[in-house]
Amino acid sequence: MFSAIKPFLDLCRISNLATVGTNTLAAIVLSGAEFRWPSFLVLFFSMTFFYSGGMCLNDVIDAPVDQIKKPFRPIPSGRISLKSATVFTGLLFAAGIILLLLVPYQKAVWGGFLLLMFIISYDWFHKAHPLTVFLMAACRLMVFVISSVAVAGSIGLSVVLIGSLQFFYVLMISLVARHENSRNEPFPFPVIPVMIAGISMLDGIVMAVLASPAWLIAGIGGSLMTHVGQRYVRGD
Repeated sequence: MFSAIKPFLDLCRISNLATVGTNTLAAIVLSGAEFRWPSFLVLFFSMTFFYSGGMCLNDVIDAPVDQIKKPFRPIPSGRISLKSATVFTGLLFAAGIILLLLVPYQKAVWGGFLLLMFIISYDWFHKAHPLTVFLMAACRLMVFVISSVAVAGSIGLSVVLIGSLQFFYVLMISLVARHENSRNEPFPFPVIPVMIAGISMLDGIVMAVLASPAWLIAGIGGSLMTHVGQRYVRGD
């Protein structure tokens, strides 16, 4: 059973999803709205589907290049067909949009369509245009925007702060990753996986400072989950 699912987990970079969870959590906690588990879970799954869809679309578009440079990826290795990956991508995006219809403030759906536009633009143009790293960072920023609007109907100053910090942090990750890809040999230390795990830690630190120290536990937990998950499904 797991062997049949594993290629789809690889395609989605599922090990990174804890970072999406702490992003969503931080946005809700810092939005000023009352924390409610149903809203958090709906938003978490919605943002997860958008993120996973973006990762899948990246592999669908990059399939010809990966055939040469990354033959171990699910599509070029033959573990998932290009058609199956394309259909799966569409289902993930559709699920992400539909779930946003269930949040307290449904105007968040418009943010979902904007996020989808950013994702498609990045995946389509990232090989040819270096400045698309800003689009990737904007996708992460939109997780905070959508989550805050969904539960509070607006974007507070604290959400702007954490969203902006994550924007620049993800931008830094992207630049480091591009530098590593330009090298003849990868870094001897898994720099990118460690930096990705740091996304959750940053969320935890900001929540601890602006809301309650107890929220640092969520940041540590998300970071550890990402770090451990990277051993089984690489997220870079």
